[in-house]
Amino acid sequence: MGLPALARSAEPLPVAMTQVSLAFAEPALPLRSPAPVSPATAELLSWIAHTGNHAGAPYVVVDKRQARVWVFDAQHRLRGASPVLLGLSVGDHEVADIAQRDVTRLAKGARITPAGRFASEPGINLQGEDVVWLDYAAGLALHRVRPGPAQASRLQRLAAEVATAQRVSMGCVVLPVAFYEAVVRPVLGQEAGVVYVLPELSALQAWLPGWASAHTARAP
Repeated sequence: MGLPALARSAEPLPVAMTQVSLAFAEPALPLRSPAPVSPATAELLSWIAHTGNHAGAPYVVVDKRQARVWVFDAQHRLRGASPVLLGLSVGDHEVADIAQRDVTRLAKGARITPAGRFASEPGINLQGEDVVWLDYAAGLALHRVRPGPAQASRLQRLAAEVATAQRVSMGCVVLPVAFYEAVVRPVLGQEAGVVYVLPELSALQAWLPGWASAHTARAP
């Protein structure tokens, strides 16, 4: 399900966000303390603010190496950060025919959270739960930890905040229920947004059209 391009200029990046450690903006509802961002995440946040690539929409940055998510409103204010569960297998490229496969029978090598810039939109999954779609056709979404036999184990993995232990999903970005309810749903559950998923096996600029030209324009 595609989204129309938005056309609003970006607000300047607050000074606090240029630091490696971010502080939450009021009236954010963080459920966990801020953690230092990786150099790649810091560089991406600076690029978004300088280029307006988020197109005036709320946005999310998913750092797969840290297994962590950062949620921002359209004015670049940090609304919350949390550990997440990600695709079981390491990789950046989505399996070519993933939309035609039965997600419950995916081989381990196909259980990947793909990298890139995704136009997100709120929606409902097959279980009737509200989610934030990254790629509707591929069944890729931000969603809560779902009830079921694996729920307790997944909650333990999130609580441990060990990145390698958080690689367990079919490919979706899975969040603690309370964090989804308090942060993700109010920010991205009501309108179109942008989700940036950092690559883990390749350079960031390979996944963001306009990265090179923007950096060239800013060079002294």
